[in-house]
Amino acid sequence: MPSPGLPSGQPRWRRRKDARPSEIIAAAFEVFAERGFAAARLDDIAARAGVSKGALYLYFATKEDLFRAVVTEAVAPNIDLMAAMIGAYEGDFASLARLIVTSRADMLAASPIGGMAKMVIGESRNFPELAKVWHDALVAKALDLVAGVIARAQERGEIRPGDPRAYALGLIAPLLLGVIWRETFEPVGAPPFDLGALAIQHVETALTGMLTEEARR
Repeated sequence: MPSPGLPSGQPRWRRRKDARPSEIIAAAFEVFAERGFAAARLDDIAARAGVSKGALYLYFATKEDLFRAVVTEAVAPNIDLMAAMIGAYEGDFASLARLIVTSRADMLAASPIGGMAKMVIGESRNFPELAKVWHDALVAKALDLVAGVIARAQERGEIRPGDPRAYALGLIAPLLLGVIWRETFEPVGAPPFDLGALAIQHVETALTGMLTEEARR
């Protein structure tokens, strides 16, 4: 979102002699989330970043290139952080599942990622490359990470038999639904959901069905 005190659409940074790609990527993240891919204009992104359109073209030849950069540079690092958190964790699965789901809810609540996800879903038919980039850089990696955690927990006897990927999808999907609700229905008057509360309630419900009797003791 624009910085407090700045009118919507105004530059967040003063123009610099050498525009930094990171500033352009951050501006593009906001514009894509607010307007969608088709409606986003490179002129608007350049203005939001406080650079000329010519300076933007020094780094990104097309809007598609800029979208890929937003995904890989601004969104995908969240997957790396989750992987590091999982790799460092030494407790039981139930506690780790709570940590994964609630930390992802906090991240989604505090960033424009929900707007980007809605954009990808809404425009994937006309721009299938957006969905492929989003899937390959984010969705597949997150699903594989969580499925791997679940498979290892099954080997330890903590989780009932079943497809680890299906378990993983069931564990994280309500967060995506909550974000889509926020981005699609709340603006037209639907009552909001608290993503943090949704995450906590859902993970406890999911664990009831996933954990073995021994793990629940």
